[in-house]
Amino acid sequence: MNNLYLIVRIGDRAAALPAAEVGSVVEVDEIAPVPRAPAHVAGLFALRSRVLTVIDTRISLGVAPADPGKVLNAVIVGNEGHSYALLVDHVDDVIEAGSPEASPAVLDPIWEDASLGVIQHGDAVVLVLDPGFLIAGRLSRAA
Repeated sequence: MNNLYLIVRIGDRAAALPAAEVGSVVEVDEIAPVPRAPAHVAGLFALRSRVLTVIDTRISLGVAPADPGKVLNAVIVGNEGHSYALLVDHVDDVIEAGSPEASPAVLDPIWEDASLGVIQHGDAVVLVLDPGFLIAGRLSRAA
């Protein structure tokens, strides 16, 4: 059975998110900071009269933060009854692929924990990320 995936870029890596978990994709212009929030929580963002928690996927995955002032895209996902905006550097395309398979390569431990497996996209193998892991943040996995 084929599934749909949203291909995104986080840092210099292509990754995929299950399209069934994606509500929309938007550009994020203003993020209100939240004092004392975990590092991967970039702040809050208003979208269509809703306030969303903004997750910096780079920090969740241990990648250097994006340049300040850079316009980022956010993938809106739901998790446990709440909506979140996952910041990504670029949104590529929606593709159809089979179910994720185990990764044939040894991955950085954080990316391994975030992985649901890999899919084939053209000539490339793309990691499918777990939105729940990104929302929880990598530091929660250390506890």
